[in-house]
Amino acid sequence: MSTPDSPNGADRTPRAPLRTEPRPYWMHVAVDALIAFCATVFLLWLFGAPLWLMILLAWVLGLAAAPFTRRWEAEQLAARRAGSSERGP
Repeated sequence: MSTPDSPNGADRTPRAPLRTEPRPYWMHVAVDALIAFCATVFLLWLFGAPLWLMILLAWVLGLAAAPFTRRWEAEQLAARRAGSSERGP
């Protein structure tokens, strides 16, 4: 018979530390481009745009949006760090 480590029976294994830095810039470009492609593909398809133009437009929009999304992620990570340091260990 084993006894639980905590009152509710949850495992008390240490968790991995939270990330403190935003993800790489290239990842923001790739994700933003994918979102832009998904958001514009149907409309461009209705207008008869070729696939290569849809992909090119998605990459351009991804490159334009990446600095903003990376800055937003950095702000959110800083807020999370500030909130976790206020709560204590």
